[in-house]
Amino acid sequence: MSAFKNRPSTPRAMDDLLRVMARLRAPGGCSWDRQQTHRSIRLHAVEEVYELLDAIEARDDGEMAEELGDMLLQVVFHCQLARERGAFDFEQVARHLVDKLIRRHPHVFGDSQARSIAAVWAQWDRIKRAEKAGTRHARPSALDGVPRHLPALMRAEKFVKKARKAGLIPPETGPTTSRKPTQAKLAKQLFALVEQAQKQGWCAEELLRAETRKNERAWRKQEKKGPG
Repeated sequence: MSAFKNRPSTPRAMDDLLRVMARLRAPGGCSWDRQQTHRSIRLHAVEEVYELLDAIEARDDGEMAEELGDMLLQVVFHCQLARERGAFDFEQVARHLVDKLIRRHPHVFGDSQARSIAAVWAQWDRIKRAEKAGTRHARPSALDGVPRHLPALMRAEKFVKKARKAGLIPPETGPTTSRKPTQAKLAKQLFALVEQAQKQGWCAEELLRAETRKNERAWRKQEKKGPG
């Protein structure tokens, strides 16, 4: 990765990328690129994220740089499509992100005294809720904001974390009668459940998705009822 060291930071590469993307979409450009829509390329971003994860886990800096470029391509592609229909462009996306990062880090750019990670997260959540209040993206429920298309296990973990934080999952009371499982043992149990589902002709992904939806509905009812 030494080739990247001491390279001057310049907006030129970003400008070049935006021009290349516009040229690919222009008359006389690439026939494949010109046919694409937001919907047709939407899953490409998911694939690129997983390829980046592989590169990170392999600790391959060269591959990581390439995969980050592929992820950036997805951003630029969507921005070009949006610019063509007069919705937004890359400049607006980048400016919105800069403003959001500054707004949500008042302990860095403002007068907030939040210093611990827990305080920073609580502050971030308060600011985020305030930003979305009164809009169609408002999140009145503590369970809101979990993407529908997350893999089943990640989605379940997100809901459990939110439900526990909101007090919708009762804390453990009294001494436990058995030892807590180790990570290795729990991993084996999870894998065994997948094997068992497959043996029965069931899809573990869909089973967990359905169970998560059921628990989400129950937690939302509990949340509306309030304490007691």
